[in-house]
Amino acid sequence: MSQDGASQFQEVIRQELELSVKKELEKILTTAPSHEFEHTKKDFDGFRKLFHRFLQEKGPSVDWGKIQRPPEDSIQPYEKIKGRGLPENISSVLNKLVVVKLNGGLGTSMGCKGPKSLIGVRNENTFLDLTVQQIEHLNKTYNTDVPLVLMNSFNTDEDTKKILQKYNHCRVKIYTFNQSRYPRINKESLLPVAKDVSYSGENTEAWYPPGHGDIYASFYNSGLLDTFIGEGKEYIFVSNIDNLGATVDLYILNHLMNPPNGKRCEFVMEVTNKTRADVKGGTLTQYEGKLRLVEIAQVPKAHVDEFKSVSKFKIFNTNNLWISLAAVKRLQEQNAIDMEIIVNAKTLDGGLNVIQLETAVGAAIKSFENSLGINVPRSRFLPVKTTSDLLLVMSNLYSLNAGSLTMSEKREFPTVPLVKLGSSFTKVQDYLRRFESIPDMLELDHLTVSGDVTFGKNVSLKGTVIIIANHGDRIDIPPGAVLENKIVSGNLRILDH
Repeated sequence: MSQDGASQFQEVIRQELELSVKKELEKILTTAPSHEFEHTKKDFDGFRKLFHRFLQEKGPSVDWGKIQRPPEDSIQPYEKIKGRGLPENISSVLNKLVVVKLNGGLGTSMGCKGPKSLIGVRNENTFLDLTVQQIEHLNKTYNTDVPLVLMNSFNTDEDTKKILQKYNHCRVKIYTFNQSRYPRINKESLLPVAKDVSYSGENTEAWYPPGHGDIYASFYNSGLLDTFIGEGKEYIFVSNIDNLGATVDLYILNHLMNPPNGKRCEFVMEVTNKTRADVKGGTLTQYEGKLRLVEIAQVPKAHVDEFKSVSKFKIFNTNNLWISLAAVKRLQEQNAIDMEIIVNAKTLDGGLNVIQLETAVGAAIKSFENSLGINVPRSRFLPVKTTSDLLLVMSNLYSLNAGSLTMSEKREFPTVPLVKLGSSFTKVQDYLRRFESIPDMLELDHLTVSGDVTFGKNVSLKGTVIIIANHGDRIDIPPGAVLENKIVSGNLRILDH
């Protein structure tokens, strides 16, 4: 078959597939209750657009030869932006801001049911409590009205809304909107696995929230975008709710509102320097004359090691983003927000292989005008993805003030220790059971714990500490123990007499 013939044949197959998916979705839509019909139809329209693009694109989505280091002035050091100081009218600048937290994730990877944002992280405070405290502190200090918006998913919406009542008396207006709900598709047939719109029973696994790149369409469709523009708001600050370093930064906000060259940025991405632990993070590059976020999934296999290199790509995306509301409205209405598709393969409980099509919020940077990267201190990237991260933020390495965590002044060096807790600590309740109190970690460099290990009260860890209980052994670190540059292995049981 000639090349033309082959591509025509592929085009016919593509069209037939799209038609089949359209028919399946129409069939599912007929099962929607009347109050959900419009909303579900919008979700399905969005999915079909994404599916159409998925069928058009093949292979890694970047041409490695075109990737260049970003020009010097396209990534500004934070010190330079902070050096400009703050204007006297900082309150009026703050009143142009809306804080958006990505709140679609569940706590399942840490062994918790329900939204991740409701896990307690410090002095009984949850991620959501800390966020509300931060913004309330801003509003009280500067007499402003900065609202908090939560982007929920169908997985987190109900539980989150139940809890919001407890903030009724706080000085923060809280809004929510929902991410889309897209159908997972069978890896072989590429047809939706759902039979109707319900998401309970055997249909629970048939749906997924399509990644945080969905924020643009969902925010626009919710009506909140127009509401905030009508109230005179100009920028959103978007970040993951589990990044405890993502607080409102007045210097960055001032740079956006009062740019030194008079030309406003539509999109600012906070990046920070890579360490060995961050080799998989997306990096900012120059691509076809625009700043572009490149994720590891888009890199051709032959270049993955080069992508991970700390010397060539020195920075990565923290997912703290500052975006112009007017620009989102313009681009959304022009259907001009271009984000690469992330194809995420999953196996359902019954063994069925499915794929879900996702997008990432930062990938849209290339669609905005006058985008900028700001290289921020590592302290603005403090994600809690595992109980190892949780141990750090619960410890005396940090002090808590008005919902914000700051590195303790008693820590002599600004880097965070490397902590690796083994599988016995994966679930939050197991982790909490194994520490009678959180150890003193002010002088710790590196902690590795593996196996059945417990810690008594007032333990102090310094330098490099490695504790390994082999299979069948157990190690109880006694109360008040000071471990400095020690390897502990074997069996150590401490029993009440």
